[in-house]
Parts: sequence; structure tokens; C-alpha cells
Amino acid sequence: MKASKPLFAVQAVLTALLVLSASIAVPILCRPFYYAHIPSIQAFTGGTVEEIRLIYDQVMDYCLDLRPDFAAGGLPFSESGASHFADVRVLFQLDLTVAAISLVLLILVFFVSRRTKRCAALVCGRGPGFWAGAGLLLIFVVVGLLAATNFDRAFVIFHSLFFPGKTNWIFDWQTDPVILFLPEEFFRNCAILILALLILWCVVLILADLWSVRRRKKFQAEHNGPCGPCGGCSGCQA
Repeated sequence: MKASKPLFAVQAVLTALLVLSASIAVPILCRPFYYAHIPSIQAFTGGTVEEIRLIYDQVMDYCLDLRPDFAAGGLPFSESGASHFADVRVLFQLDLTVAAISLVLLILVFFVSRRTKRCAALVCGRGPGFWAGAGLLLIFVVVGLLAATNFDRAFVIFHSLFFPGKTNWIFDWQTDPVILFLPEEFFRNCAILILALLILWCVVLILADLWSVRRRKKFQAEHNGPCGPCGGCSGCQA
């Protein structure tokens, strides 16, 4: 196989996008994660389990484009509050779209590279999986440490970045009581879950790449290097 630096770049970027978007998608799609918070929410709001689940399910159905109009289990809401969930809906759909497209493209790249007998070049002796994992790991460990020191500040920065120029994410529970059913503890645990998944997948990518490169080097040694009986693969880089 012939080594390709553009293929390296494409695989690294797509892998990073898939890991990031898929990690974010887990708390979005896994409703039992929210349901596990119901006892504490119930103690705070006085709502029944069925009422709390209905509120969350209707909000998420709207954010996932499973219902056309915003609703929160019969709770009143302001126009500003509803507009924020419309903004959230756009971000959720963007994340899921990125996850789906990056997965499909990675599969296509895999089959095309096999068919054209090309492989991703190594950079500093490491493949695209290593650099995708290492890059994400470095960024989000730093982000996680900063958020751990002051989650409230990180929460404000997040909303300022993803909802620029808007203040509709600042809720008044008297006009938008739905915010009582989406407490800070839940969002903090979502952030912890996403960070944990990111770290897990980044470690898996790094270890898989280290194993793959070690296996490739062993293969080269056994077949007398890139010009030996293995077929003359110019992509066999150490």
C-alpha cells in the first residue's frame, strides 16, 4: 500500500469529529440517564415520577425534532424560553448529523483506501487514531479541569459561545418553571459523562494505534523492510 498524508488528515479529522459528537450524543439520546435524577428532582419540585418524565420526554422530543411544537408536560412557558429550546434543537440536530456523517465517511474512506491500495501516512511514527485521540484528550482534560474549578463560570462561557448575543438561556422559574426540572446537578453530570466518554475513547484510540504501529514494525522486521518479500509497500514507515 502507498502512504498518503491527505488520507492521514482526513481520517484524523473524521475520527475526532465522530468521537466528540458521539460522546455528546450519549446523554442526549440516553433518557434513563435523566430518569436516574428523578428522585432528587422530585424532592425539590414535588412532582410525581410520571409528571417529571412527561415534562422531560416532551422537551426532548421537541429538541430531537420528534414533535413540531414545544411543550413541557403542561407547564406554562414564555416565548423567550421556547425560543431557547428552539436554539438547543438546532445544536442537537447538528451534533447528531455530524456523528452520522463522520461515521459514514469513515466507512467510505476505509473501503476506498482498501480498493485503491492506500494507507494513512504516519506522522512522527503515529497514525491518525493516535493524533485524534491525543488532541482531543489534551483539549478536554484542560477544559474539564477548568470547569471543575468553577462550573458556574464554565456554564456561562458555554452558553455565551454557543448562543452568542442571546440571553434567552437565562430562565425565570416563575415564567418558565421547566427550568426547575432541569437542575444544575443534571447538567453537571452530563458534562462529567461526556468528558468520561471522551477520555475513554481517546485512550482506546491511542492504545489501538500504539498496538497497530508495533504490529506494523514487527511485520516489517519479519519481511525485511519496505522493499522485502511483503510486496514493496512504500507506506511501511517506522
